[in-house]
Amino acid sequence: MRPRWFRGWWSPARRCPSPNCGRRPPGAAVSLLVVHSISLPPGVYGGNAIEELFTNRLDWRAHPYFETIRGLRVSAHFLIRRDGSLLQFVSCDRRAWHAGVSSWHGRENCNDYSIGVELEGLEGDAFEEAQYVSLSSLAGGLARRYPIEAVAGHEHIAAGRKGDPGPAFDWARLRALSLAAGVTDWDFPESATRRNSEG
Repeated sequence: MRPRWFRGWWSPARRCPSPNCGRRPPGAAVSLLVVHSISLPPGVYGGNAIEELFTNRLDWRAHPYFETIRGLRVSAHFLIRRDGSLLQFVSCDRRAWHAGVSSWHGRENCNDYSIGVELEGLEGDAFEEAQYVSLSSLAGGLARRYPIEAVAGHEHIAAGRKGDPGPAFDWARLRALSLAAGVTDWDFPESATRRNSEG
């Protein structure tokens, strides 16, 4: 069955609706894709903690780290697990709570006009090939549905405050796979262009 959109939900993704979302401002076109990384607890992969955090079901007592984020209300549109499996928490037609205080080319409040994708991983650690493949496939679907102009990391829109996905994320790899998936006119971080020219 061909992947398709339905009211902002992407059919290849497993739906896990999050209450942590809202309406986009009137007239706000979706023009930016933001890549994040997350693991809960930090450096631990697998389990349901990320899903539980985004759906407000995390047991804060289950791990000492969880107490440090008690009461946090966040979400992303998508999560890509280490094996490439894709989960969706918020319709892309709605505003997820992933970027926080942020700015892209002088335009603030990136949540208003962006789609957030979390990769299961730790800032500084390498990501899996399956995650790049899944992300590029999603990028192709997004490019056909939304007027996205660029992709950036959380580190680019909240410099000095956030550092994910981090220096181990291979922007050149994502760019090459995204081109193959039909993404031909997005701006990528400079590191993607630089690595391609060096290669």
